[in-house]
Amino acid sequence: MASITIRELAKVYPGGVRALDALDLDVGTGEFFALLGPSGCGKTTLLRTIAGLEAATGGTISLDEKDVTRLQPGRRDVGMVFQDYALFPHMTVMDNIAYPLRVRKQSRAVRYKRAAEAVRELGLTGMEGRRPGELSGGQQQRVALARAVVADPRVLLLDEPLSNLDARLRLEARTFLKRFQQRVAVTTVFVTHDQAEALALADRIAVMESGRIRQIGTPAEVFRRPANLFVASFIGSTPMNLLPGKVRGGAVAVGGVELPVPEEARGLVLDGQEVVCGVRPEYMDFSTEPVDGAFGGRVSVVENLGGASLVTLDVGGETVRAVVGEDFEAHFHAEGWALPRPGRVLLYRDGELVTGGGGEAGPAAKPLAGEGRRG
Repeated sequence: MASITIRELAKVYPGGVRALDALDLDVGTGEFFALLGPSGCGKTTLLRTIAGLEAATGGTISLDEKDVTRLQPGRRDVGMVFQDYALFPHMTVMDNIAYPLRVRKQSRAVRYKRAAEAVRELGLTGMEGRRPGELSGGQQQRVALARAVVADPRVLLLDEPLSNLDARLRLEARTFLKRFQQRVAVTTVFVTHDQAEALALADRIAVMESGRIRQIGTPAEVFRRPANLFVASFIGSTPMNLLPGKVRGGAVAVGGVELPVPEEARGLVLDGQEVVCGVRPEYMDFSTEPVDGAFGGRVSVVENLGGASLVTLDVGGETVRAVVGEDFEAHFHAEGWALPRPGRVLLYRDGELVTGGGGEAGPAAKPLAGEGRRG
């Protein structure tokens, strides 16, 4: 196992395309770390640069404080699982798994002893003589993982390892991968664009955009307190409500109501400043009866999420969403009221989080002066 320290890492392609822009990153020994972001944000480039498959334009990469920036991939002691698994189609499962040890010129006896251990560890017993074309996607993924760990790498790098699996297999493989990483305790960095995957697997997450890291935190921190509007709009299986407002007399006028400025934000925002209020649909209470201080409007969309529904309200031209229980009925074009739970409102100014959303108790929202309930 090894810690990873990255300082001022840059990668610029011909033509001036800056894939990585002076990144700083620390991954702890034994940590399961996710690189998350939309396509083209630089996450795979970062992973490949750590592996040595891409040459850094600037900056340094260190494993356990040893600078490996200019080392060849084979000398970095890292294992990698590629998105398409990159198994040799003409080789058997055993030969594929043993291949890294063959490259290191280990004896045949040692190679196949270690490969047999990996076969047992990853539940591949009985498949040793098969070729990749005779395996399912989940089985190929486990062979690729076995090949990556057979040489006991200090760091394991995973490039969207579950993306080629169907939905059911992806869930099974996710559970398997988490248990396996906890058991072997190898420092692991994995790339994904699937936020549910990152939230479920990672100890910490780095959210990337345009070659930069926009936030690093635990899954709970990134979900509950996005550091900026990009992360707020990207994280979450249901889109966060982001509503423009203006500070006025210790409250934020937004969507026809006044939301109190959180106590810890007082003095940080001034009257007349424009802000954005963010609150997740999961933290909204919904009612078909008028509620003081709630966003009132008409239901424009109801989406079935399985164990719940996502209700979308049209509130004076703004969109407000709330997650309701599976037994709660909301009908198209019916009136509805959505109320943020106390302490769950986040406040953004100039695109960056000011404060709020920590789950602390707080006063309820109140109607704007002169505004009545929507009926």
